[in-house]
Amino acid sequence: MGQKLFVFCIDALCESDVAYMRTLSNFGWMLREGALVETVDPVYPSFTYPCHVSIITGLYPDRHGIPHNEQCRAGVDDVPWYTDRAMVKGKFLTELAEEKEMSSCMISWPVSGGAHITYNLPMIVPYSYTGDNPRIYLDGMATDNLLDAYYWKYGYLLKGQYRSLDRFTMSVAPDILRDFGQPDLMFVKMCDLDSVRHDLGVDTPEAKEMLRRHNEELGVLLESIRRYGDFENTNFVVLGDHGQTDLKKTMRFNLLLQRAGFQQVDEAGRLISFDAYCHSTGISAWIELRDPADEALRQRVYEFLCSVRDSGEYGIGYVFTKEEAQRLYRLTGPFDFVIEGDPSISFNNELTGELFSDSRPGDYKTAMASHGGLPHFRHKTTLFACGPAVKQGAVLANARLVDEAPTMAQMLGLDMADVDGRVLEEILK
Repeated sequence: MGQKLFVFCIDALCESDVAYMRTLSNFGWMLREGALVETVDPVYPSFTYPCHVSIITGLYPDRHGIPHNEQCRAGVDDVPWYTDRAMVKGKFLTELAEEKEMSSCMISWPVSGGAHITYNLPMIVPYSYTGDNPRIYLDGMATDNLLDAYYWKYGYLLKGQYRSLDRFTMSVAPDILRDFGQPDLMFVKMCDLDSVRHDLGVDTPEAKEMLRRHNEELGVLLESIRRYGDFENTNFVVLGDHGQTDLKKTMRFNLLLQRAGFQQVDEAGRLISFDAYCHSTGISAWIELRDPADEALRQRVYEFLCSVRDSGEYGIGYVFTKEEAQRLYRLTGPFDFVIEGDPSISFNNELTGELFSDSRPGDYKTAMASHGGLPHFRHKTTLFACGPAVKQGAVLANARLVDEAPTMAQMLGLDMADVDGRVLEEILK
């Protein structure tokens, strides 16, 4: 019988969390029994959806095609998010497993709607949805076997103002293990640490309490595998998608574009027209040109962005052309330039107000802590693993998010070819 793999993904898990996690029962057990990759570099921008697609494909955004959480539109705030597996280029690790006649499961995984795997409940209900019929988003995107078994019982957890995706996840995941048996490969994704850090900051008592809760949730899933699965034959992986960074200021860069004559708004603050527009990617931002083929406009905007950076007045530390973003960070998308602060600030899409405001809880891109910036800035994320394929006591200082898929494939005896990452042989037997 081949080995199995269970992956517990914690959104916004930071490398700095490992010391505290060693004191907790289930995380501590894994860290004692297994191997640690101390820091893992996310992709650029270090947003949840591009990162999760890189985790599952081993590809950078310029190859997998998901550059942002949201499908950005100039002047529009409430836009669709990337949701469907069909939007992704490349192969999921779960799909490779299915091709080898292994069963696979993904619970609350972004951009996995409609994935052709055995058991799937994607993260697909819109971020801002508070209605009472979330099933309209799940039908045709989740697998019927899980919808039929669990929506009647747990669907209420996705409804209304106080809906909780993590409660839904932790309701269905143990039941799947009991009712269907342990899949050969199972991914479970948790969100609440990310939410707490957005609202309150990176290093807070509430963040530690959320880690403690995630430790208990992992314990439930470990016990489910002990009871209903093949515990001794399972490789367990805990990983994050990105870190977070504490913030003090949010910048409305579109106001500078207006002052320079690159945008026009009406009296109500609605966008009338633009030659250049700023989209928020949290602690970086994309600049979109109205006409990317207009070389004179491109040069004018580039010179303006460089002058803002070089003035030292606004805290802009980086300006990348589209070509530089791809060459340096393997990022392509609907933008012509990327800008970022130094030290980190957050950007929003707003067209009116003060140029700078204090960070405060609210939108995930501009809250008390955020992400979306350069992959080499702290905080990064981390990974630890234990099981029959893992070298106990191994410590690797650094890896990349794209290394995780081929490494996890190796744990299953699979070869994930034509990817951007490498197998982390240092932590494997």
